[in-house]
Amino acid sequence: MEGTVFAPALEGMKYVKSEQGEILSKPFLDVCKHILPVIEKFGAAMTLVKSDIGGNISRLESKYSSNPTKFNCLYSLVQVEVETKTAKSSSSCTNGLLWLTRAMDFLVALFRNLIEHADWSMSQACTDSYNKTLKKWHGWLASSSFTVAMKLAPDRKKFMEVIQGGGDINADIEQFCITFSPFLEENHKFLARFGLDDMKAS
Repeated sequence: MEGTVFAPALEGMKYVKSEQGEILSKPFLDVCKHILPVIEKFGAAMTLVKSDIGGNISRLESKYSSNPTKFNCLYSLVQVEVETKTAKSSSSCTNGLLWLTRAMDFLVALFRNLIEHADWSMSQACTDSYNKTLKKWHGWLASSSFTVAMKLAPDRKKFMEVIQGGGDINADIEQFCITFSPFLEENHKFLARFGLDDMKAS
């Protein structure tokens, strides 16, 4: 494959929004899926994040597949749950979208750190982005297992070589962060309208 591991996600982001400017379920979830191979390259350090993201994508996808027309737009998955008052259930799509968005916030912050702080070690970059994004939503248990996992972060130089492929990795990472962040902000704003943006992990 030509280009960096980010190439499929960068391509996919062109289709996330409908002509009316709504975030579409399948293209959004596909972009998140395209990031899983990047996370895989982190090895053991990201096992938690990867299974979390993968699980939330599957949950949202199976709901979408149950009625692709009805759930064509991402927020329709939440709207149904808000109306039936099931949005706050731990197995809800709302919860899935919230945690998927938070995990992606973490990754965007991490990728930004890798471009902006060339002198940081990988675990430094991981810990800083964790503290900025996920930490306040995690309970003690999740937080401590995360801290342990970050110690397993791969060597930064090797990691960058692996994800580089045949492209300009810094340019691709930057492009990914710039293009993807507004989708995440929109998700938070939407969830916040229903008071659903501040649910914590048990």
